[in-house]
Amino acid sequence: QVRPVESGGGLVQAGDSLRISCAASGRTFSTYAMGWFRQAPGKEREFVAAISASAGRTTYADSVKGRFAISRDNAKNAVYLQMNSLKPEDTAVYYCAAVNWVTKTNREGAWGQGTLVTVSS
Repeated sequence: QVRPVESGGGLVQAGDSLRISCAASGRTFSTYAMGWFRQAPGKEREFVAAISASAGRTTYADSVKGRFAISRDNAKNAVYLQMNSLKPEDTAVYYCAAVNWVTKTNREGAWGQGTLVTVSS
């Protein structure tokens, strides 16, 4: 089981960049695809990006494609999300999780505490 701890969120201005991190415990980390999800105020949690176990493949939601980049370091059990050209609509709590590549959902059900990203206009 992968147990994630997200960090790196904060308050930025529109157009700024920010990188958030996820430290995941669990011996199976390097065997799982990992993903980022987000939940904006008053909205349901949504898929943002995912990266395969070997980091050979990535996939993104249309709303962030070309602006966000997901990466991972299996030696550190870490996943990162580089967010560029941030927009106010990117404001949300961001979560990482082991992901089902086909359904783009959290394969283990449980969520960490997330990290809040606030983008001011």
